[in-house]
Amino acid sequence: MSKRPPPDPVAVLRGHRHSVMDVSFHPSKSLLFTGSADGELRIWDTIQHRTVSSAWAHSRANGVLAVAASPWLGEKKIISQGRDGTVKCWDIEDGGLSRDPLLVLNTSAYHFCKFSLVKKPKTSLKEAEGHSKNRNEQDAEDTRNVQCTDDSEGSVGDSGLLQDGDHAESATYVAVAGEEPNEVEIWDLNTGDKIMQLPQASPDEFASASNKERGMCMAVQLFCPPESQGFLHVLAGYEDGSTLLWDIRNAKIPLTSVKFHSEPVLSLCVASSCDGGISGGADDKVVMYNINHSTGSITLRKEIILERPGISGTSIRPDGKIAATAGWDHRVRVYNYRKGSPLAILKYHGATCNAVTYSPDCELMASASEDATVALWKLYPPNKSL
Repeated sequence: MSKRPPPDPVAVLRGHRHSVMDVSFHPSKSLLFTGSADGELRIWDTIQHRTVSSAWAHSRANGVLAVAASPWLGEKKIISQGRDGTVKCWDIEDGGLSRDPLLVLNTSAYHFCKFSLVKKPKTSLKEAEGHSKNRNEQDAEDTRNVQCTDDSEGSVGDSGLLQDGDHAESATYVAVAGEEPNEVEIWDLNTGDKIMQLPQASPDEFASASNKERGMCMAVQLFCPPESQGFLHVLAGYEDGSTLLWDIRNAKIPLTSVKFHSEPVLSLCVASSCDGGISGGADDKVVMYNINHSTGSITLRKEIILERPGISGTSIRPDGKIAATAGWDHRVRVYNYRKGSPLAILKYHGATCNAVTYSPDCELMASASEDATVALWKLYPPNKSL
């Protein structure tokens, strides 16, 4: 019996003139944000499949590298990153972008690593959604409770420890590849300040040398596992194919380093449960792994060999059932995340797929491509077993 052919997109969003680099759903509304290589940031209505607004968020010469919305930002903010060395926070209260950004982070990082907002477990998500509905103008004025503690080992130094509170008014952090491209920097979106870098500067020449050998940081995920008492963790993928796990309470040395890829890690995603993830790179592998926070270890769970190399983007659906990858071969591949088994290969796009992501309600998947389109898909309803 022949297999059913893969489905077509339920909609194709056209309007960008250049490669669509990234895509992100609004945390609660039927809106989608996309950024393209010519600096344009568009807001789309995912029900009517039309453009709500468009603005030039970054210069045409540098373009938009990444966009993200999050319940931790509240209902009215979106973050964009350009290859002009800036990360910008925008107000979207009137359906479009504010004329000027609320905040600009001058990271001085000019490369291809997309930034990461904090990912937290779903239990925290409900608190954030409830809080954001009660939030008014104070949104932009919120200050964050950054806990400054004298660490016995002095691992974080003068910056103190970043402890992420349980409430949505707690500050929003963003992780980016650093001005020194083999480092990861964490910035506070409320104050615009750089809080720390990983690894923290150390006189240890051996540690410094090993860090340089890994090459540039190519992918990063900031997250807050339930076992960490609210302290942030960072997963970072590097040019040599290695992946490092950091607990910011010790900014000098990573908890662990693994090397699942033979080429640069170009994308990684931590599951909503924060106990595992998926990564893809310039080689012919998609890797799924477990993260054990009690031992500070990452263990390989599934390695999938691809016919054609190159994964630009990865995403795990919020319910943890499905994962997807965006490939250089124009294809979106969908997997059963729990089993690691392939489910579908989607062949709509006519050029490299740059990014893929899921809506918070798990109903929609969006893929962004160099062909200047964004495709919306409805696959494997969340209320049905696979």
